[in-house]
Amino acid sequence: MTALAHEVPPAAPEEEPEPGPGLDEVLWDVWKAMELPEGYRAEIIDESVEVSPTGRRRHGILINRLRRALEAHLADGDHAAYQDGNVIHRRTVLLPDLFVAPADLDEIPDEDDLGVDAAGVALVVEVTSPGRRNLDRDRVRKRRAYAQAGVPVYVIVDDFDDEGTVAVLSDPKPGKGGYAEEHRVPYGTDAVVPEGPAKGLVIGDDITRR
Repeated sequence: MTALAHEVPPAAPEEEPEPGPGLDEVLWDVWKAMELPEGYRAEIIDESVEVSPTGRRRHGILINRLRRALEAHLADGDHAAYQDGNVIHRRTVLLPDLFVAPADLDEIPDEDDLGVDAAGVALVVEVTSPGRRNLDRDRVRKRRAYAQAGVPVYVIVDDFDDEGTVAVLSDPKPGKGGYAEEHRVPYGTDAVVPEGPAKGLVIGDDITRR
């Protein structure tokens, strides 16, 4: 008897599992759902959610001096100084101590209406707080994040760098996560904003004095 060959039907292709949300989306959803006690804030920096307390008295003094100086400098233009607002770039969320943006923030909404799009922000200011992680956040991680977002000018007022310094960073290189230009001076020496609506603003001893 001749054996008949039986054709084996081809196996059904395995279904590819549905891809889950990426880390960026997970962090974004976590950040949006967070309910923090008063006096704390949350940001998304370098693929992590960072929670930090509001600054001490000296921190607030420096921010208020800077805000008053910015408001006077911007008084006749179409930009304004803002405090306590989210600056968003893709799924990075930054909460600068101060930022300069159009007087009408409706011009630069982010897609989820949770803050403003970093693409429309002209300048950001951070005043450092004590502690290694806090200092690293403003000096390194936020420096990288603001450059990646293309923010034109980043000002760091740093009470904890020697006797105090002001660094003005400009010419961001988003692909490299850095700024090409840095002007860093000790307290008591004028630092000047080089470009944008705040061009010519002097950050000197009247702001940094103790």
